[in-house]
Amino acid sequence: MTLPNKLTIGRIAAVPAMIVVECIPYLRDTAMFATGYGFMSIANFINIIIFVLAAFTDFLDGKIARKRNLVTTFGKFADPLADKMLVLISLMILMNQGKIVTVGIDFRLVPMWGLAIILIRELTISGIRLVAAQRGEVIAAGWAGKVKTFVTMIAIFVLFFGGLWKIVDFIGVILMYVSIFLTVYSGAIYMYNSRHLLFESM
Repeated sequence: MTLPNKLTIGRIAAVPAMIVVECIPYLRDTAMFATGYGFMSIANFINIIIFVLAAFTDFLDGKIARKRNLVTTFGKFADPLADKMLVLISLMILMNQGKIVTVGIDFRLVPMWGLAIILIRELTISGIRLVAAQRGEVIAAGWAGKVKTFVTMIAIFVLFFGGLWKIVDFIGVILMYVSIFLTVYSGAIYMYNSRHLLFESM
């Protein structure tokens, strides 16, 4: 197994680790840092470290794969899958912490409809990837998808700090709105580039 693929698998392994941390009541309810606005739990502090390390492997595995010519079919498929898992679980953790509003638009909270758009997009793209795989094709992530992933990860990172300062909450939510736009845009590009697969499968 190549080093980039090992890093990708490590990123996938980070997902259940974050879930376990969030599910431990003591870690979730105990403050690590506190301000006049709110506090950061021990769980958030640990998950920030896990998230940053996992996100760094996303940058590292791609760079190593290209530099050493270690690009593999598994890597093309598993790398974006690992990103999706990391992002979706992180958003679910934020939802569990009450940072996602269920209706309307509130610039202090991430909209539930935005989370739904992200989920639908990822499920749709994953479905297209499966169809492509059945035909022996591997569709690598495009530049728009990579920018979307980068912005989303930055937004999640900021939102994990949001309990400490109001301005950080606001910046994180604005970044998530940008991420939602990029999610729709990159998804549309991906579907357009994969239109031959969609028509052939009908």
